[in-house]
Amino acid sequence: MGRLLLHRLGGLLTTLFLSSIVIFGSLYLAPGSPENVLFGNRQPTPEARLMVRHRLHLDQPLPVRYWDWLTGVLHGDLGTSMVTGQPVADRIGAGLGNTLILVLMTMIIVVLVGMGAGLAAALLPGRVDGAVSMLTSVSVTVPPFVASTLLISVFAVRLGWFPASGLGDGVAGKIQGLILPACAMALISCGFLARVTRNAVREQVEREHVQTALVRGLPRSAVLRSHVLRNALPPIITAVGLLTAGTFASTLVVESAFAVPGIGQLTIQSVAQKDFPVVQAVALLLVGAFVLCNAASDLIQAVVDPRLREAGSTS
Repeated sequence: MGRLLLHRLGGLLTTLFLSSIVIFGSLYLAPGSPENVLFGNRQPTPEARLMVRHRLHLDQPLPVRYWDWLTGVLHGDLGTSMVTGQPVADRIGAGLGNTLILVLMTMIIVVLVGMGAGLAAALLPGRVDGAVSMLTSVSVTVPPFVASTLLISVFAVRLGWFPASGLGDGVAGKIQGLILPACAMALISCGFLARVTRNAVREQVEREHVQTALVRGLPRSAVLRSHVLRNALPPIITAVGLLTAGTFASTLVVESAFAVPGIGQLTIQSVAQKDFPVVQAVALLLVGAFVLCNAASDLIQAVVDPRLREAGSTS
């Protein structure tokens, strides 16, 4: 288990390092120059442009700029916003809590609804399986921005049950304002997890040792718990990890649609304003979340399935 943990940690650090190179280089190699954000529509003198480039360290070679940025990140300094002049860490921290709550609410809905529907479809073949398959086929084709529009039209505008945008006061107001965004992001993921759960459970149910246990008269609940669900968990855990990582990316669209002050909305605004330090920090944060979710799913699988621990210790 320890060797597996070290292996996953090494892969995480390597991925983050390579991603940081791509993120930093792609932004600064893009057309245009970062100092133009500060000047706006004004035409600066050559001397003023040189002064700004020197203050932003743009007169240094790209590898030197990358090293300075990377060492700053490792020390907790994400830079300064080129638009507001605030520390990037403060701008990200202001909306990070809302995004994390939104992702958590989304995944709770996904796990409860997706796994519940998948189990029902696998254990109740016939009409229930057909109905779940039809619903999942529809849900996986609805992108988050379409789901956001539909939910706002029905539950916010017509019924008035939830706010159409923004968050309310206090914990209750915040949760109420995040219910529709969470449902919009969960819709497509619920269908995907339901399919994965159905196929994994159905595969285990049809195995010979499970059928033999049922024929011998063992309690169906015990067989399902010990032989079916436990062996079906690895692909389900993998799917949950991938969906959690993808949910962070979906916040870019959904938070903008519902005007939720989170990381997703901050990213869209920063890209439009060409606020390079903020975009770099958020992109690295999203990559880190993606890698952490996948690493966590691998470790949870190793806990659930001893065979993975043995494979990790011998590799």
